[in-house]
Formats: sequence, structure tokens, C-alpha cells
Amino acid sequence: MPGGQNSWEIPRFIAMLITDVPPLMRRTAFGTLISEAVAVFIIIAFGDSTAAMYSLYTPSPYKNAYWGVCIAWGLAVTIAIYATGSVSGCHANPAVTIALALYRKFSWRKVLPYFAAQVVGGFLGAIVVYALFYPVIDYANTASHLTRAAGGNAAVFFTHPGLAVTPLHAFSDEIILTAFLIFGIFAITEQYNEMAPGANSGALIIGFLVATIGASMGYLEAFAINPARDFGPRLFCFFAGWGRSALPSPDHYWWVPIVGPLFGGVLGGGAYQLLIHPYLPARIRSVSASGAESASV
Repeated sequence: MPGGQNSWEIPRFIAMLITDVPPLMRRTAFGTLISEAVAVFIIIAFGDSTAAMYSLYTPSPYKNAYWGVCIAWGLAVTIAIYATGSVSGCHANPAVTIALALYRKFSWRKVLPYFAAQVVGGFLGAIVVYALFYPVIDYANTASHLTRAAGGNAAVFFTHPGLAVTPLHAFSDEIILTAFLIFGIFAITEQYNEMAPGANSGALIIGFLVATIGASMGYLEAFAINPARDFGPRLFCFFAGWGRSALPSPDHYWWVPIVGPLFGGVLGGGAYQLLIHPYLPARIRSVSASGAESASV
């Protein structure tokens, strides 16, 4: 039968790959994906709940204290890092994953599985936020004569352009904001950076970095700076009654918080590797010592 033999070759090859991987390695790989999902789950569970507190209540507990919203998002990132960093490194963001693959030798084979796990975590986090706040969402929509289909209080879950911001401008914003994020993460986690915080405090400083981006630039389009943070909850909302107001969203905005941060991750990581990394004194000393040792052999 034409193609009959080949039809068995691919499944057999995949089965060989699976069975040839030691059980401990399979368990470890699965654990890293669970860890990435849990990390984004934590961020969304706390972060989107903060957005709900900010937007659903009148008067809002955060209306005159926006810094509190930013701190809550930042501390959610900090908690996620402390909880999962030892297992997967806690990328918790496809922009981080792709930057690490490009510049810090993270395996390209893990990139797409990490992306998928991160989006799943965002989806599950949105379910928890919905379970907590759906009566308040419905009450606020009714009071404001809004519907989910029309986008009522969708800002609890995912991002939109702010005042006078077009989707194209938001795209450039997300590139810049995420570039700041990845540049900062690379600096905080750089082994040769003698000014970097210690291992136990790095997570807290990364949280403050997220909070600072939100406090200084967040009103532009709610500082997505993370494709999974936006797309996971957006996908949940598509099935939970928001429909086309979630996907593709007004002006087909859905792609902006995905593509913009990915470009920003490449830009921010590249900027650090080009402008700072080659000139770190500790790195220069290490390279010189390695060269001298090689010459003496």
C-alpha cells in the first residue's frame, strides 16, 4: 500500500523517543511545565483580582492609590518566583523565555512547551478570579448598563489601549515596556554583575521592577508586558461570555499584547548583552584569567 510503511514510521519514532528518555528526565521535564503554569496562575490570580478591586467597586480602594495596584502585581511576580524558581527558573512570560533562548542558552526545544504551559496558567488563573468576582462583575455591568458581549468590565482580565492610544501605538509601547523589563531581569540575574542583588532578594527586586513599569507607564495600555498574562485570561473570557470583545477584540487588538512583548524581549535582552554585558569588570577578569590559564597549558 503506497505510504503504508511510512505511516508507521513517525508514531514508532515518537514512541522510541519517549521510551528512550529516562523516567527521571521525563518527570523533571513535566515538572518544569507544571511549574511554569503555576507561576503564571499565581500572577493572574493575584494580579487580576487587584484589577477587579480597582475597577468594580465604587469608590475604588485603589482609585487614588494606583501605586497599590502596581505593587500588588509586582509582589505577585515575586511570590511566583519564590514558589517555582527552583523548578523551572520561573520565566512565567514568553518574552522572558525567548530572550533566554536567544541570549542565555536556554534550550530552544523547551520554548514552545514553556509558552503553552504559561498560557494554560493564565487561563486557570482567570478561572479563579472569575469564581471569586463573577457576582460583582455582573452587578457592576448591570449598574452601568453594560453586557459582557459589549466588553463590560473585561479590563478585570485582559488589557486594552488607554486614553488616545491606538493599537499601533500600543504595539510600540509594549515593545518598549517589555524591553525595559527584560533588560532589568538580565541585569538582576547576571552572574557577573557585582551590583546585582543576592539570590534570595532577586525575586523581590524583579517584583519592584514590574511595579515600577506599571507605575510609570501602566496607563498607556495596562502594561501587559507578558503574552501569557494577557492571552490566557483573554481566551478564558472568550468562552465565559465576552466573546468577540475578547477575541479578536475591538480593532483586532488581541495580537498586540502578544507580538509586542515578544519583540520587546528580543530588544531588551539584546540591548543588555550589547551595551552592558561585555564591559562587566567581573566578566573581563574571568575572561582574562581563562585566557592566561589556556596560554600556560
